[in-house]
Amino acid sequence: YGGMGLDFSYSIAVAEELGNIRCGGIPMAIGVQAGMATPALTRFGSDELKKQFLVPTIAGDFVACLGISETGAGSDVASIKTTAVRKGDEYVINGGKMWTTSGCQADWMCLLANTSEGPPHLNKSLICLPMNLPGIHVAKKIDKLGMRSSDTAQIFFEDVRVPSKNLIGEEGKGFTYQMLQFQEERLWGVAAALAPLETLIQETVEYTRQRKVFDRPVLHNQAVHFRLAELATEVELLRSLLHRAVAFYVEGNDVTKLASMAKLKAGRLAREVSDSCLQFWGGMGFTSEVLVSRFYRDFRLMSIGGGTDETMLSIICKYMETLPSK
Repeated sequence: YGGMGLDFSYSIAVAEELGNIRCGGIPMAIGVQAGMATPALTRFGSDELKKQFLVPTIAGDFVACLGISETGAGSDVASIKTTAVRKGDEYVINGGKMWTTSGCQADWMCLLANTSEGPPHLNKSLICLPMNLPGIHVAKKIDKLGMRSSDTAQIFFEDVRVPSKNLIGEEGKGFTYQMLQFQEERLWGVAAALAPLETLIQETVEYTRQRKVFDRPVLHNQAVHFRLAELATEVELLRSLLHRAVAFYVEGNDVTKLASMAKLKAGRLAREVSDSCLQFWGGMGFTSEVLVSRFYRDFRLMSIGGGTDETMLSIICKYMETLPSK
């Protein structure tokens, strides 16, 4: 279908390199194509669907987006309300999606919708939805704290008709497919954060070395150089956890627990590094003229998007068998 036939570790290598771009929005947009909207189609889609949607997406001719979150259902994927009702050889879609990355410019959406009245984990399906169909309304581009170069849309569906052959895999398996898709999304997000964290630390070292307070470089304060050493160590530990998770995943293992741990740690470390480094930049760090303030805003999303920290903790507890039963 136009790909190189390489395993997932190569996607992670690309994600790490994309982290050298000096903003979060562009790597995130590429990540949606490579690791968020397409894994389920790649794994479970029909040959016809792959030719129609995957080939142009890999080629870069199509922009893809992922339609999961809704106003009342973010990390709680089981609570989505959007419906796709089967009528003849079509699905009729009604509802809406929120916080859809690349939604304003997307050519197609990997849509999660309720296709039956059954239990919330067994009534959902993934559908390839062309974004030029009648009844699709891109309501607005959302104004955000960070990731400002990325368009994030609120979208409504009103009696949108899509061929039933656009179903990815089996009907009712959408929740399961999306949980598998989340593994790749979360690992990609961790990988894309590593280089920015290293860049922040290195640029803070350079700035505090030349910035003087009370006639000596800020870096010469033990509180500063010790803190930067701690943060650099944490980034290396995160990289090791990521690479271990990816190696397990490539071997065909379920890495939901490790991916959730890596995602949790990445989100918290991104906040810790950007906050600590911004502090050492002083008043300059509070301006929009330096990278540290951009990353402070952009990478706050790490603890929210793709599943909140609290959701990651719940998943980890589930695998540790410490989560109370409902």
